Amino acid sequence: MAEHPRIHRILSPADGTEVAARALAGPAEIEQALERAAAAQKAWRRVGLAERMAICERFVAHFTANGAAIAAEISAQMGRPVSQTPGEIRGVAERARMMISLAAESLAPVRPAPVAGFERFITREPLGVVFVIGAWNYPYLITVNSVVPALLAGNAVVLKQASQTLLCAERFAESFAAAGLPEHVFQVLHLANADAEAVIRDPRVDFIAFTGSVATGHRVVRAAADRFAGIGLELGGKDPAYVRRDADIVHAADNLVDGAFFNSGQSCCGIERIYVDAAVYDDFIARFVETTNAYRLGHSLDPATTLGPMVNAAGADFVRGQIAEALAAGATALIDEARFPESRPGTPYLAPQVLVNVDHRMDVMRSESFGPVVGIMKVGSDAEAIGLMNDSPYGLTASVWTRDIEAATRIGGAIDTGTVFMNRCDYLDPALAWVGVKDSGRGCTLSRIGFEHLTRPKSFHLKEAP
Repeated sequence: MAEHPRIHRILSPADGTEVAARALAGPAEIEQALERAAAAQKAWRRVGLAERMAICERFVAHFTANGAAIAAEISAQMGRPVSQTPGEIRGVAERARMMISLAAESLAPVRPAPVAGFERFITREPLGVVFVIGAWNYPYLITVNSVVPALLAGNAVVLKQASQTLLCAERFAESFAAAGLPEHVFQVLHLANADAEAVIRDPRVDFIAFTGSVATGHRVVRAAADRFAGIGLELGGKDPAYVRRDADIVHAADNLVDGAFFNSGQSCCGIERIYVDAAVYDDFIARFVETTNAYRLGHSLDPATTLGPMVNAAGADFVRGQIAEALAAGATALIDEARFPESRPGTPYLAPQVLVNVDHRMDVMRSESFGPVVGIMKVGSDAEAIGLMNDSPYGLTASVWTRDIEAATRIGGAIDTGTVFMNRCDYLDPALAWVGVKDSGRGCTLSRIGFEHLTRPKSFHLKEAP
């Protein structure tokens, strides 16, 4: 008797309408997918790198050719304004093409200094089957970081996309099929959380790439604890910025507003706390508030909207709770919520908020908000800023706003973080390693180093016959 399918319905955060409904995979479908992936990978690893690269290039071409429809789907599924989602399509192309351009060098054999009578080298062998668990906040940008280099390295990929953005996984599958990727090398499974954990435990899965919350990251690690599969975790952030007295204040304020509130603050590397030198604090605050007040909160499919709803009411109410707790503890709110009439408790619509007179006893300065709120503190020195930036369980990115590159390098060297920016933020350069420290995760994606986590070294020590 056939299994009764479990149906997941994607509801738009903008208005609650149903975007799509999909059946979740059952045990038989999961078993079939993993068996097919393991078999397909054995053939795929023998395909030459040049052909793998060509297929990934064709994937990018097909994906971007359908970019307008894909961008509109992102807005419908997770609420980002339709005026902003095309940027994610461009980002996917940029990251994928960067990894393609790095593949030959990154996957080439490593050859030590020659020794007479011996041939010695190290190859980069594919791991096997890579299970990618994607996130909803940037459903393509995050997923492409693992999927494309995994395929380039000769692995098969099984993708579980976040339940809010299931259609994104299907779009990946369509583009890979159009690119001529051999059947079953890339597969999609729509899974309940318990079934995803079962896949993690399956011995046919050789690597798990997860992006999401710290709590779920711990669940991933526990699910894989009885095996020696590799795990890559991109988790939360509470990313800080430091505005020095020599910064360009207009540039810093405008870019930090964008870094804090783009995607309704739902970014792992979004700006959640800012430390400003006392000498420029008042000017910075004035510009920051002015720029924030220019946002228009509204329906994600309205081209005039610049700040969309959060992904759900629960996330918005969590941020409201952080703001209320901070205000009760002495913080001051600088944004009048009445300027944003769409912002209503119990809904995903939340006005941006800027808090001052905050300190690190407040949850809004300690715990990830993942919403449109930022706390700003006055500091008196580089040393004070460094101490506050490091006073966090997270460490994904940090930014320093200054005209002095030597100072930025020195300060960046003292911050416990995966990426240091100067005069920019909330950005990912695919030529550089994307990595977090502390509760922000472990492992690495992108750059040459990213390939190392999706392959294993194999040494050849060949002695000539006497």
